[in-house]
Amino acid sequence: MAHGLQLFEDALPFNMTVAGRLNYYRRIAAAYLTPLESQLDFWHEPPEVNPRAAYDALGEYYMPFRRKADYAGAFDSQGVPLLNYRGAIGRQYNPIAVAQYGLGNFNLYQRTGSPLRKARFLAASNWLASNQERNAAGLPVWNHHFDWEYRTPLKAPWYSALAQGQGISLLVRAHKATGHRPYLAAAADAFQAFLVPMEKGGVTFTDASGDTWFEEYVTSPPTHILNGFIWAIWGVFDYYLATSNVTAGELFTQAISTLAKNLKAYDIGFWSLYEQSGTRMRMLASSFYHALHITQLKILHALTGEEIFQRCAERWERYRRDKRNRVRATLQKSLFKLCYY
Repeated sequence: MAHGLQLFEDALPFNMTVAGRLNYYRRIAAAYLTPLESQLDFWHEPPEVNPRAAYDALGEYYMPFRRKADYAGAFDSQGVPLLNYRGAIGRQYNPIAVAQYGLGNFNLYQRTGSPLRKARFLAASNWLASNQERNAAGLPVWNHHFDWEYRTPLKAPWYSALAQGQGISLLVRAHKATGHRPYLAAAADAFQAFLVPMEKGGVTFTDASGDTWFEEYVTSPPTHILNGFIWAIWGVFDYYLATSNVTAGELFTQAISTLAKNLKAYDIGFWSLYEQSGTRMRMLASSFYHALHITQLKILHALTGEEIFQRCAERWERYRRDKRNRVRATLQKSLFKLCYY
C-alpha cells in the first residue's frame, strides 16, 4: 500500500480546479481499488543510469527503461502501448510513453538481437513516424489528445518538448538500426519545434537573461519542469549525433549552459524542486522525481564532463539518504498541495 500511496503522490497534477480534482480522485480510486490497469503502472519505474549507454554515438539509450519495455497494459493492433487514464479519458496514446517503450526495447534489442525486441521498438518508431500533426503554427508535433489538469489546464490537443525530444531519441536510433529514411525525416520534422519560440508555436523559451529552456508543458508563464527539460536536451543532443547539425549542437550547448547556470535554483538546501512554479510556496519534487533528477544529472555529467552536474547529483543523493529530509520534503509538499490545489 505504501508503494501505491507514493505513486499517488508522484502523479498528482498541479493546481486543479474542483471539478478536475474530483475527476482525478475518481481515476485514482479506480486505479488502486480495482485490479484493472492504470496509466500509473507505466510511469514509475525506479530511475537508473544505463551502464551500457554510449555517449558519443547512438547506442543504447541513457536510461534502461527495462520495466517499460515489458509494459503489461493495453496495446493497439500494431503493438503500440495505450495508457488507461480511466474515467472520461480512458485509454489513450501518450507519445512520451510510446517513445520510452520503444527506447527500452531498442536497448534490449541492441543487447540481445531479439526479433521480438526489434519488432517492439519498430512498432513504436512507426507510430511516431506516422502520427506527427501540424500545430496551429504549422510545426510537426506529437499531440496528446486528452485534456490534462495543470496550472493552466492543458486542452487537447497539446504538445510537449519532452515528447519531441524523446520521439527524436527513438527515431534516430531506429534510423541507425534500419537505414529507413522516413525515421530520420520524422526526427528532422520534430526538431523544428525546438527552433521556434514557445509563443510562436514551438517548445523553446528564452528568458530575460537570454537563457534557453525547453518546456515540458507549453504554458504562460513557463514553469521550467526540470526532468522534462533534461529529457528534451537529450533529444536535441541525439539529433546532433545523428546528423552533425550545427544548429542542434549550438542549441544543446545553450541548453546545457542554461541548466548549469540555473541548477542552484532547484536546490532548496535539503531537497530538489520539481519546477520553477512561480508560486510563493515552491513545488518540491516527489521522492520519485527527486531520484529521477539525481539519475539525470549523473547522465548529464557523462554526456558533458561538466562537474557541476556530478556535484549536484552527489549532494541531492545525500539529501535523499537522510530520513529527516525525506520527512520534511513530504510534509512541505503536502502543505503545498493544501495551499494550491
